[in-house]
Amino acid sequence: MIAPLRTLALACALTAAVAACSKPEQQTPPPPEVSVLEVKPQTLPLQRDLVGRLSAYRSADVRARVPGVLLKRLYTEGTDVKEGQPLFQIDPAPLQASLSQAQGELAAAQATYANAKVAATRARSLAPQKYVSQSDLDTAEATERTSAASVQQAKAAVDNARINLGYATVAAPISGRAGKQQVTEGALVGQGDVTLLTTVDQIDPLYVNFSMNSDELAQLRAAQGQGSVQLSGDGKSTVDVLLGDGSKYAHQGTLDFSAVTVDPSTGSVSLRASLPNPERTLLPGAFVTFQATLGQRNNAFLLPQAALQRDAAGAYALVVGKDGKVARKDLVVDSQQQGQWVVTGGLASGDQVIVDGLQKAKEGQPAKAVPFKPNAAPAQDGATPAAAPAPTEQK
Repeated sequence: MIAPLRTLALACALTAAVAACSKPEQQTPPPPEVSVLEVKPQTLPLQRDLVGRLSAYRSADVRARVPGVLLKRLYTEGTDVKEGQPLFQIDPAPLQASLSQAQGELAAAQATYANAKVAATRARSLAPQKYVSQSDLDTAEATERTSAASVQQAKAAVDNARINLGYATVAAPISGRAGKQQVTEGALVGQGDVTLLTTVDQIDPLYVNFSMNSDELAQLRAAQGQGSVQLSGDGKSTVDVLLGDGSKYAHQGTLDFSAVTVDPSTGSVSLRASLPNPERTLLPGAFVTFQATLGQRNNAFLLPQAALQRDAAGAYALVVGKDGKVARKDLVVDSQQQGQWVVTGGLASGDQVIVDGLQKAKEGQPAKAVPFKPNAAPAQDGATPAAAPAPTEQK
């Protein structure tokens, strides 16, 4: 009974061995397929999204320069006025009377001078014949000189009275938009102080006042010195204002001022841009969001957001090397632009960066690279073909 069992066991073992030998050899799975973008260095505008406050290009207070009663306002509040345009009328009667009095005093001084001149001329003509004493001659000439000085003084008084009479009509010191009337008709103005009547603001162009972190500004200037950043072709930085509905303002501004000191309370530097406002649609005092183009950055790369990853060590991207294996590259990321990351370090021209299929890619393992198709993952609005250049086939 034992022998048949042994025979049966041996037969089963032989059958299993034969089956094992006949089983096909297990094949290695193919490398995963990933979409790659071949990156190339570009010259990109160096942009920053900032917030600033609008202010008038020029602002002039209109004040009463002579005392008197305000008779009427000669302009419409909130309208544009020209330089020299009458804005207010102060009662000119007292000022006219002062001018008339000064003119009368001038006439009296001129008459006195004429008489003194005749007397001095007569004394000078009689002096050689000793018909008048030297003392009388000196007195006549002194009276003539005093009378001439009184004429000059009277003329100055007339000029001053005439100027004051001109101030009775208060004119706009600059061209711009006249504001609200500060004093009503019938009020006594200019009595003891210079009364504010209104304000005229020139709002074309406008100033955009903003600030930038001093460290960031220092890095920008250092980059300019090293040549990786350069100013735009006209040597000026530009400003594009965004309106409340998200649209871009029709006119572009230019940076025209940068403070030379750092605010110790905020650690920032004050800057200012000049912004055209021919339609008068923007008003001083409003806060605006704008995009400042501070120059151009050379040898930078644009990466889709999906291609950049982060861990404890920082930002990085996975690339497919020439050997067909996946490798990691640590990146230096500057900012976002046109919905993509601006990379300033860590990449080289021709690197094939994995954009799609990152979950299947493993460092050091082979991967099959296929060109990334932007249409499969559309970029954000505002992206241009230059921002995402078409990839080339892997060689």
